[in-house]
Amino acid sequence: MSKEQTVYIGGVGVISAIGNNVAENLDALVSGRAGMQAMQRLQSVHKDTLPVAEVSLSNEALAARAGLPDTISRTALLSAVAAKEAIADADIEYSKWRTGFISANSVGGMDKTEDFFPGFLEDAGSGDLKMVVNHECGAVTEVVADALGINDFVTTISTACSSSANSIFLGARMIRQGLLDVVIAGGTDALTRFTLNGFNTLMILDQEYCQPFDENRRGLNLGEGAGYVVLMSEAVAATLHKKPFCALSGWCNANDAYHQTASSPTGTGSLLAMKGALKKSGLSPAAISYINLHGTGTQNNDIAEGTAIATLFEGNYPPMSSTKSFTGHTLGASGAIEAVYAVLAIREGLVFPSLRLQTPMKDLPFSVTTVLEKKKIDHVLSNSFGFGGNCSSLVFSRTAFNHL
Repeated sequence: MSKEQTVYIGGVGVISAIGNNVAENLDALVSGRAGMQAMQRLQSVHKDTLPVAEVSLSNEALAARAGLPDTISRTALLSAVAAKEAIADADIEYSKWRTGFISANSVGGMDKTEDFFPGFLEDAGSGDLKMVVNHECGAVTEVVADALGINDFVTTISTACSSSANSIFLGARMIRQGLLDVVIAGGTDALTRFTLNGFNTLMILDQEYCQPFDENRRGLNLGEGAGYVVLMSEAVAATLHKKPFCALSGWCNANDAYHQTASSPTGTGSLLAMKGALKKSGLSPAAISYINLHGTGTQNNDIAEGTAIATLFEGNYPPMSSTKSFTGHTLGASGAIEAVYAVLAIREGLVFPSLRLQTPMKDLPFSVTTVLEKKKIDHVLSNSFGFGGNCSSLVFSRTAFNHL
């Protein structure tokens, strides 16, 4: 581990298709219960052909939990629910500290814009402009920051599927540099027709339930949700009523600039991100107990990520799995949701399985874990790789905390 100040994780919050809070998500991961099904809430011409992983709660139910009006975008509602759970979990009076809210998303308030636009096309004088005022990604963050009463530092990260991983390590960097004491960091995204149609145009959506790292994988299932972690300095962690879960010991962002939407087939960006995160943490590849794969289930992603892992770990492969086989690909929220799962893996001593693997990829010298494994987890490597070659990896580490 680095000699620099340790950045601790004192609280986690998550909402996804497999559960409306941390406990429900953990139960689904342990029991092998996936969240994919035919579309229930989202209205689309692809309703009967493309399964998705939707959060079960309506906007009205989310608003009640979030303490926000249900006229706010679903993206913001999901964010507020998960962020509030993380703060409550940390049991911290963050108003006493220099506190930041760093949140990621890729879709903004598109759901409300989609509802507004058909009527607007028919009559430009109709419709309520309040439905589109929070359309852009930053507005989602600001709505939730206001609801939380955080104003020391507020910013939005939008780097496609690596977005919320980047928000987490930006928060850690600011704490290490002495600019903030506490950061609620993570991300959110809601399902929209715009997103679904865009990914369908790329021909990377699976009409069945996705099979990450399977030789016969067909593509990904889109999901929605939000995840947040409460990052804190050593000084803040010493004041908590409970010990922190773990530390964020390493992180790295790299970009191979290979293609607008495809990863380098040789895994260049993935390899650079993982190597950089390990270097930051001061760990060797052999120290990693578990890899939470980006693992989308597309032909391109899985071979690129797998090739990078084969290069970096050179025959000494830790257990690894893709939890997107449970939650679907939640895009801007995925890095943070999986960061929460990484923390749970350390806390619970569990390697979560990949679901639906039938035939391991023939071009890789390893296969993903398909059953729940109980073991001590010291270090988790969590990967989040996005469009445009934007690749990020985080390392979460069990750490002694002797200040209490």
